[in-house]
Amino acid sequence: MARYSYHCTHCDNTFEIERPMNLKIEAPQCPKCGHETERVYNTSTIVFKGSGFYNTDSKGK
Repeated sequence: MARYSYHCTHCDNTFEIERPMNLKIEAPQCPKCGHETERVYNTSTIVFKGSGFYNTDSKGK
C-alpha cells in the first residue's frame, strides 16, 4: 500500500489516503467540505553524503 497526500483548494485541508499503487482513480473529495482536491508531491528525505555514491568517485584511483 502507498500513501498519497492531497490538499483541498477550498478549505486548505491536507490529508493522506492509503491505497494500492496500481489503483488508478480520480482525486478524492475533501473529507471536511467535499470539494475537489489536488495531489501533493513531497520531496524525498534520502540524503547521500560522503564518497562512493557516484560513478566518478572510483575513477582515477
